[in-house]
Amino acid sequence: MKQHIIIALFFIPSFVFAQTYNAESINKKALDVYENAMVALRDGFIKDAIPMLNKAIEYDAGFIDAYLSLAGVYGELKDYKKSVFYYETARAKDTAYFKYYNLPYSINLAGLGKFDQALEAINKFTAIANLGDKSLKSAAYRRQCYQFATDYAGKHGGIEYVFAPENLGDSINSPQSEYLPSFTIDDSVLVFTRRSPDGIGEDFIESNRLKNGYSKSEIIYGQLNDEPMKGAINISQDGEWLVFAGKFPGKGFGEFDLYISYNTPQGWSEPINLGPTINTEYWESSPSLSPDKNALYFSSAKPGGFGGIDLYVSYRGANGKWGAPVNMGAAINTKGDEQAPFIHADNSTLYFTSNGLPGYGGADIYVTRKDTASKWGAPENLGYPINTIENEGSLFVASDAITAYYASDRADTRGGLDLYKFQLRKDIRPAKTLYVQGSVYDAATHKNIPCAVELTDNATQKIITRVQTDETGFYFIALPIGKDYTFTVNRKGYLFYSDMYELRNKAADSFYVKDIPLQPIAVNASVVLKNIQFGFNSSQLEPVSLIELDKLLQLMMDNAGIQILISGHTDNTGTAAKNNQLSIDRAKAVAGYLISKGIDAKRLTWKGFGATKPVADNSTEAGQSLNRRTEFTVTGL
Repeated sequence: MKQHIIIALFFIPSFVFAQTYNAESINKKALDVYENAMVALRDGFIKDAIPMLNKAIEYDAGFIDAYLSLAGVYGELKDYKKSVFYYETARAKDTAYFKYYNLPYSINLAGLGKFDQALEAINKFTAIANLGDKSLKSAAYRRQCYQFATDYAGKHGGIEYVFAPENLGDSINSPQSEYLPSFTIDDSVLVFTRRSPDGIGEDFIESNRLKNGYSKSEIIYGQLNDEPMKGAINISQDGEWLVFAGKFPGKGFGEFDLYISYNTPQGWSEPINLGPTINTEYWESSPSLSPDKNALYFSSAKPGGFGGIDLYVSYRGANGKWGAPVNMGAAINTKGDEQAPFIHADNSTLYFTSNGLPGYGGADIYVTRKDTASKWGAPENLGYPINTIENEGSLFVASDAITAYYASDRADTRGGLDLYKFQLRKDIRPAKTLYVQGSVYDAATHKNIPCAVELTDNATQKIITRVQTDETGFYFIALPIGKDYTFTVNRKGYLFYSDMYELRNKAADSFYVKDIPLQPIAVNASVVLKNIQFGFNSSQLEPVSLIELDKLLQLMMDNAGIQILISGHTDNTGTAAKNNQLSIDRAKAVAGYLISKGIDAKRLTWKGFGATKPVADNSTEAGQSLNRRTEFTVTGL
């Protein structure tokens, strides 16, 4: 009797066993029960075969095929521990008969994270003479995975890490599968996808964070749940947009398309197709919005990429429209499939899945980071046990840069896939962030103004983000910690706004409010240039001053008739004569920069006032700092 259970993950051997084990001598009752187990397996009743196989072993403890079949069954059920136990029991009874099973045995060892032992087993398997091409190809792939795993463990073995996923509980999880979680920046709102009870469609679900957990999850109200064919939902960090993949009859361009819904006082708006610039006749899915909502990362199966499914990014222009998607390149995309991109709140760390990069088997999760030149680095595997020999799904990392969320069918699942959270290993965490929000408004009427808010890194003088406010002038920004920034707003009909925000020493996850008043362009309107800086007792402009000077330059160029007075002011340290001259020299330096960039000198006047016009108490350093300033005033239009 040469009948063996080899299912799903395993191959059917096409060789003859040299054996000492005599299958023909097995007890007749054991054989009859075993045959019934084989029928159950062929009909797909895998779990039903287990008691039959155990009964066969009761009838005959030397029935090796029954042990091997049990090992195969438990391997199919991903109960690697039991699978390995039964493989090793069979091996102990007859090592010669067992040697052909070293391939499936190795896979289950790897499922337990025992990659060194898996590598040893696969080497024993490939030492067998005259293996078929299929067996050799399968073994070569597994050896490559096990070798990667052992090498990875050697490189990261010194890092202390405990992987302990925590089920999000009954408020979130249900007997149906839950997956693809997405949170707002403060973790106050969670949205995710849940398989419908009929097992065919999907629903978008929402839950709100409470003091001790989450509210009972409910279907998101609105038309975005009208059609059953949808998934991969992503909520913007400010909670104002939902972007998702869907298949809405008569509204799409092909397979799954990307749609957007807006948060309105009446609830979530009717879904809007993102249009032919983003969507094609092929499959588009797994969207992820950058924290400033200016970049949209997603997967597409359209031709012209590097593999079956590639990652793309589209950037939103000043007019609010999405630009043509850009393939993320050969450093990230492979001949395989890259999916489930997630851009963190730091706007420079991207997680995604790939089955084309070196890994543990199936699709693994990787991280890539943007360098100072905004170039994405080489992807890094997140390692075991986050990645396993199975296909891994999407990952969401909270703004705290520590807590990660994912879907899994672990032992404590409420049914199918559940949502879990765990802590990321230190070396694969993104940068910590802090948050700034506020409103832009007319300084004269106090009415809110929709416009763009630009942030520049003071150290590099490079613009790091440009955020478009909503229609009420509200904006929300997540920023990497450890930096100082200049906030700038340019709006037609208004003097530009600029202010330095010192956040270098602020704590991660801290929250700040920065409301921005804009002065209408009018004669006698005045603006303090808060980021113009000079050397001590000097009129030499510091490099950081160029951020604001270039905004003033742009204002002069955009408004050809405007004339301004540049005034310099000092604190009361030193003599009046010295302060007066220093203030004149500093005002002149600002005018000189504008003239050097092509502004007609006739449009400029400059004057120094020394310490004669203080705006704060000179008895404190804080007051003196406010008094040391440069202003400009509109003198003509």
